[in-house]
Amino acid sequence: MNFRHKFISSALLATLVLGGTSSCNESYLDKNPLNAISGATFWKTQADVDMALVGVYRRLQTAVFGHRRTILDGYSDNSYDRHNQIGFQNPSIGIINASNVPTALYNEPYAGIASANYFLENVGALAAVSQAAKDVYIAEARFLRALFYFELVQYFGDVILYKTAPKTAEEAKIAKSPKADVIAFIVEDLDNAIAKLPATAYAGHAVRASAQLLKARVRLYQQNWADAVALTSAIMATNTFSIFQGGYSNLFLQPTQQGNPEIIFSTKYLAPNNPQGNEGMLVEIGWYGGNQPYKNLVDDYETVTGKAITDPASGYDPANPYAKRDPRLKMTIQVPGDPYINPDGSTFVTTDPILTGFAQRKYMDLSKLPFDRSKIPVTDMNIVHMRYAEVLLAYAEAKNELSGPDASIYEALDKIRTRTGVAMPKVDQTQYGTKETLREFIRHERRIELAMEGHRYFDLKRWGVAAAKFAAVKNPAGVSLVFGEKNNVLPYPQGEIDKNSALIQNPGY
Repeated sequence: MNFRHKFISSALLATLVLGGTSSCNESYLDKNPLNAISGATFWKTQADVDMALVGVYRRLQTAVFGHRRTILDGYSDNSYDRHNQIGFQNPSIGIINASNVPTALYNEPYAGIASANYFLENVGALAAVSQAAKDVYIAEARFLRALFYFELVQYFGDVILYKTAPKTAEEAKIAKSPKADVIAFIVEDLDNAIAKLPATAYAGHAVRASAQLLKARVRLYQQNWADAVALTSAIMATNTFSIFQGGYSNLFLQPTQQGNPEIIFSTKYLAPNNPQGNEGMLVEIGWYGGNQPYKNLVDDYETVTGKAITDPASGYDPANPYAKRDPRLKMTIQVPGDPYINPDGSTFVTTDPILTGFAQRKYMDLSKLPFDRSKIPVTDMNIVHMRYAEVLLAYAEAKNELSGPDASIYEALDKIRTRTGVAMPKVDQTQYGTKETLREFIRHERRIELAMEGHRYFDLKRWGVAAAKFAAVKNPAGVSLVFGEKNNVLPYPQGEIDKNSALIQNPGY
């Protein structure tokens, strides 16, 4: 069967051949793909190219693109990085420097870029593959490279731009490029991907909509509202993707992720040989309670009336605070009085106390209780990076900023709110009838719909509201959150400065 329809099976094969399965040998993730195989013996057949491309995709099976993606919300007003698994405890209270910035935020995207560049430099000369097939391979690698670079830009601003792979360690020691130049390169990659990727549903490989949505993210970041509207409208017009009506929670669980019409791009896993590993989500978030939502987020969920809990007409009952709330609340967050019950009827308890009062529920597969590192079945939920709800939210935001409220914006938001199993009231067009009021509602809806998916930090920064939103929250120690980034960017890790004298630290650090 064609590899392009059997991505995970081939990923497993490549893993076995090139570095061992991810559950027992992670060394493959720490090196460029295929660097133990010489060019003279590899890059001969389409199967070789398939295997090499798997190596690029496997760069997503790291921490911040993989099982720890949801903990990115720990660097925002959404949640607390309970065990400092990414390293957000100090940065979230304003203690940010070159020695404590999480190195994974820098190293993991660059590892992906190195893999993509290696692939792109070798695939073109392969005579055994048609040009049409090579065009698609190249488009996939360029999409992934753009994904990795855009992550870096959002964290660090100006970054080192490797358009090709350095041949030596010394060649890698170059100065950073201006953010505008990196963004231009990202857009160039995405334009190629949009032109060459298939306009099909998502089945493991990047498709045209994946590249269109990533470019729409870039345009939102740049406040290029017209382009963002055009890109999201193009996805919507195909009718290829839709809001999943099989349960909001099931978007994040196997097996309903397979062939799901809402998912546009994800990090893929497969049990039993290519799972998240012993320290996957069900261990770090389920057993350890590693990502703990703040009450500030919980309080932002409306009641079933569609009104905020601060509205006297909402029906909110302080004595029963989690009743009759937006159903997404209990699908995203484990609230007091709603315990997990083990198969033997006992109540599941995390290894360490829940300090905020709340635990993450999204991505938690309760069929695998009790969550226990020594007993837990392999975890193979795919990490959803892009889905159709984000398309609708991005369209609504950009269209409102471009020309103000209109029927298409309310329709987009209502498709999200009225999905089966959520069934929230449609947007109150009287209450949210101006650009300013609708802007705040769209931002609210984006926070609720995408909570615990790693979007909040990036959103707060691009909206310019991170400082105010952080200040409204205290961590479990009673310390107010502080958005301490200088010039809206993080410092480069000190180790990178030490290795590369041409890399000048970001201003303010």
